[in-house]
Amino acid sequence: MRIIRYINEHSNATLAAVTNGGEVYPLPQDGLIELIQQANEQQVSPLSFIENFLSTSMPIQQPLEDLSLLVPIVAEEVWASGVTYERSRDARNYEATDGRLDATTFYDKIYEAERPEIFFKSTAARTVGPGKDVYLRSDSNWQIPEPELGLVIDREGGILGYTIGNDMSCRDIEGENPLYLPQAKMWKNSCSIGPAILLAESVKDPYDFDITCRIYRNDELKVEGQANTSQLKRKYHELVSFLVRDNQIFDGTVLLTGTCIIPENDFTLLDGDRIEIEVSGIGVLKNNVKLPKNILV
Repeated sequence: MRIIRYINEHSNATLAAVTNGGEVYPLPQDGLIELIQQANEQQVSPLSFIENFLSTSMPIQQPLEDLSLLVPIVAEEVWASGVTYERSRDARNYEATDGRLDATTFYDKIYEAERPEIFFKSTAARTVGPGKDVYLRSDSNWQIPEPELGLVIDREGGILGYTIGNDMSCRDIEGENPLYLPQAKMWKNSCSIGPAILLAESVKDPYDFDITCRIYRNDELKVEGQANTSQLKRKYHELVSFLVRDNQIFDGTVLLTGTCIIPENDFTLLDGDRIEIEVSGIGVLKNNVKLPKNILV
């Protein structure tokens, strides 16, 4: 069962459940967290709670692909994990050493260490949903999307569901100095999530998500890459445990789990590109790339 948010015919944000058959059922709750809380009060699982509601409801007539989708959850905070895949470690080493393929750096240490790299990525105001523009940073010449599986967690660190995240990144800024990581990762519209949340109890094996990233330029496919979460170096509970350690986390926080798909080293995003990130069972997150003239509006 997937959860989405969309704009209904009255121009209101609406929570909805999407069945495996693609039928869309509006839900009365304002958001996923309220739905989870009501399910807990009735001492049933979120999936059972939704299925009970759907048994006496009717789906809307509009197909899912025709809906104006919003971020599936308004996350107060989005966090991210780095160097969780071998491919990511190798790319970070390349950036940090001006292209030396035989170099060993602190990224190797991070990859093998007990403590993972976790950093603050975005706020609700900086995060966009399906169909919205992600922005390029004006002072970077080497920018890429980072397609990632996102964990939607509660304040105790329990995994409520899975979504898709795009962790926009500036490879040149991070490569110049690792202390520049916040600037390489966080700016207006530098993060997108969506199009849905797949409930955790609907997933048989969370380490078997297929991830595909496609980048189009003038409607021509320029980049395509595939990965699977089985390639992940760390377990989800490891990442979550370090995030919540001595930290205040809000219900509905999203934790991105790192990327294993990185374009060739001579590629950078340009104004007008289109990014599509697909994760099996969740859907396709689509965003256009824009270099805004004034990001303060």
